[in-house]
Amino acid sequence: MRVRLRARTFSLALSGVIAAAAVTAPSTAAALPAAPVKKVLVVGMDGLNWAKVVTANAPNLDALAADGSLGESLLYCPSVAASSSGPGWSTIATGVWPDKHGVKDNSFAGKQYATYPDFLTRLERVNSAYRTYSAVDWTVLHSQGTFSTAIDTRVTYDGDRDGYVVSDEKITADTVRNLRDGNPDASFVYLGNTDVVAHASGTGAPYIAAIEKQDAQLGQLLGAIKARPTYAGEDWLVVVATDHGHTNPGGGHGGCGVGDERRTFVLAKGSGTAAGGRPIDTRLADVSATVFNHLGVAADPAWKLDSKPVSVRATDAFDSLSGALSTRVDETGIPATVKGWTHTAPTGWSVDRSRMPSGGVTEWRGWSFTTDEFWTRAQASQERENALRTRGVFAVADSDEFDDKSGGSSFDSTLVSPAYRVTAGSTVRLDYVTHYLQEGSQTGDVSVSFNGGADQLVKRYSADARAKVESLPVTVPAGATSMVVKFRYHNAGNNWYWAIDDLRVG
Repeated sequence: MRVRLRARTFSLALSGVIAAAAVTAPSTAAALPAAPVKKVLVVGMDGLNWAKVVTANAPNLDALAADGSLGESLLYCPSVAASSSGPGWSTIATGVWPDKHGVKDNSFAGKQYATYPDFLTRLERVNSAYRTYSAVDWTVLHSQGTFSTAIDTRVTYDGDRDGYVVSDEKITADTVRNLRDGNPDASFVYLGNTDVVAHASGTGAPYIAAIEKQDAQLGQLLGAIKARPTYAGEDWLVVVATDHGHTNPGGGHGGCGVGDERRTFVLAKGSGTAAGGRPIDTRLADVSATVFNHLGVAADPAWKLDSKPVSVRATDAFDSLSGALSTRVDETGIPATVKGWTHTAPTGWSVDRSRMPSGGVTEWRGWSFTTDEFWTRAQASQERENALRTRGVFAVADSDEFDDKSGGSSFDSTLVSPAYRVTAGSTVRLDYVTHYLQEGSQTGDVSVSFNGGADQLVKRYSADARAKVESLPVTVPAGATSMVVKFRYHNAGNNWYWAIDDLRVG
């Protein structure tokens, strides 16, 4: 075991001020209660399929899910990154996707941790008075700098050498002591045996037993928090997350496709998280922003995070369609139970399909509204999985899939926004997520129309624009009071696709 400690002295000035105020205050005034002290524990469980947690006897995970927020999401694929631990834990730690943090596999080649450090290191840089702690038994998470040397206390065991059962037990014991008897503000704890068992034995009975053992270890950590003498005056956020899943039933991960290897989750319980919440807009990168939000740390825009707090819902109008999504019609490769598409636009939006042919695959006739689960099941390993910055429900024009049925050889459709109020002479910005893959003569046009007038081209896509957050300036002409935004995908046949999400005009 390697332990690194950095002692710090902490001021008790605040308690002195409170005490002085209590002495000098008028006798008729009631003393104000002290605000709860914010604390965070993040527990990483490697290779954990939530569907298997549901079948296991896992009372601690079950209780967190019942009392907190559970958001499930799918991972990327090559060319962005493998569904492996290096990229997964890097995404959890840094709050950005692999196209920023640079880790594409377990070699950690290309890592950009200096630019995108882990959330504990961010806290140290914001305020060195934060007491930070990380404990891992996959040694590379420390040796490669996924969790950096800036952290006050780093505990490292070697699960490969000593075995992950033993190392997880040691990690748990050390962390219990630190949580109960020390005073960490933010901690990350890694437990790895579930991943080892799934690789060795698949996702059957031994894997279920490993989940149950890890759940008991989680229970020890939660018990240590509640045993703290200062617990009554503290506000704890507990987050549990996994880096990837495993194929079922054989185990394994790292590939693409639509199997359980790409499934992840972020489970969070604390003040501000809705009990029993099942948000559709949570992504794996959201752990860091969730930590910062709980501690009251404002995320600096210069950090360029892809992360948002799990307690904060996206305001995207497309997500309002989640309860109205349908099962497959022509896409027979998608399980009949999966709901994930609709042609009905959200309130205020519309879709022009007047130039579309009558044939083709029903689900993709013109702009449609879909989910990552449904869309990537339509056809795997064609970069659909790498629309990283979409969340929940998003809009798709997919000429490639539309052409998979007779009559779908041409595609021309326009997605039309509601009318936005604008001020003449001002400059507004169109901010949105785009995932556009170019082939042949296909074209993606972004245009605006003021007061119902002629369309004015703002941007034309004729080259790839993958997983990008676009921000386009638009000058509002004299006399204009309203503006409509239009996304036209046309000149397309058996080409690729265009995905749009989270349009904001401001």
